[in-house]
Amino acid sequence: MALARVGSGHERMDNLKGMAWMVLAMLSFALTDMVLVFATRALPVAQVLVLFGIGGAVLFGIWARVQGHHWVSPVLLMRPVMLRNVAEVLATVSFVFALSLIPLSTLSAVIQANPLLVTLGAALFLGEKVGWRRWLAIGVGLFGVLLIVQPGAEGFDPNIWIAVAAAIGLSLRDLATRPVPRSVPTTLLASYSFGAVAIAGLAMLPFGAGWITPTPGMAFLVLAGVLMGMVAYFSITAAMRVGEISVVTPMRYTRLVFAFAIALVVFDERLDPLTLVGVAIVVATGLYSLWRERQARRILTAP
Repeated sequence: MALARVGSGHERMDNLKGMAWMVLAMLSFALTDMVLVFATRALPVAQVLVLFGIGGAVLFGIWARVQGHHWVSPVLLMRPVMLRNVAEVLATVSFVFALSLIPLSTLSAVIQANPLLVTLGAALFLGEKVGWRRWLAIGVGLFGVLLIVQPGAEGFDPNIWIAVAAAIGLSLRDLATRPVPRSVPTTLLASYSFGAVAIAGLAMLPFGAGWITPTPGMAFLVLAGVLMGMVAYFSITAAMRVGEISVVTPMRYTRLVFAFAIALVVFDERLDPLTLVGVAIVVATGLYSLWRERQARRILTAP
């Protein structure tokens, strides 16, 4: 009995550590988003993509090399990895464009549909079994997204559909990650993704405002944003390794809290009541879907 108590105590402590790592990851992501908002106000979007893409590709590439992995690897030509890179480009390009056009709070609210979209995609494309309760949660959650988007409302901003594209891209990236062999180091995956984003930014440069030499302050800010992205990556990896996935994953929603706080304090944004209702519905249905998935796994693994 004493051993059982010690074991459960260790599990609780590990889960608390995992939750703390996940919260740190979400704070780092929110701060990176803030940096991106400032960057897109001073530089063309394509240039922001190039700077962040090259910075992330180089730093994650160095990290992978320190781990003993070579950047030029057959992994780069794996079909799931290539699909993941395409999805990353869709997600990041849409996300950064959306940041330059709509409020941070609105974009952050829309991308909270990601867990529901991943569940939907897993059922449609990967053959994952989803019960009627989770299907209902997906339907209600998508209704919540409509409350956030508010198509047809007076003053509707069509640029919000770019945020929807970002949410879809993030979900496709997560789905494309699942078939990637576990032997593939995540540092390499991250470096390849950033490299793909940099290439996309370079391809877009001729169609924008060209290249603007960043001030030393802006260059430092971009570097800080890339480093915060690395902190987020390390923290989310640590969270998944230390705690139970079903326990630490709901902490992803703390990103919304940090994003709203930054939007309110730094950018003086306000959310209308209908949007807040939509956010509450999306978060509630996302948490319920995660809980149902956990219950289903327990039944499958029960002796």
